[in-house]
Amino acid sequence: MNFTVVNKGIQVGHIKVVGVSSSSVFLIGDTETIALSSTFDTPPESLIIGPFVPLK
Repeated sequence: MNFTVVNKGIQVGHIKVVGVSSSSVFLIGDTETIALSSTFDTPPESLIIGPFVPLK
């Protein structure tokens, strides 16, 4: 497979982001490095870890 890249100037006037999914990347132009990070906004006591299902 032959792939040819031609880099030219880019101009962006306006961007409106309405929503972001749980895993998303929004790029304009080129990038050399992307650093990933993760955080929880849920208190640790509300997490259920294990095979147990909460009773109704």
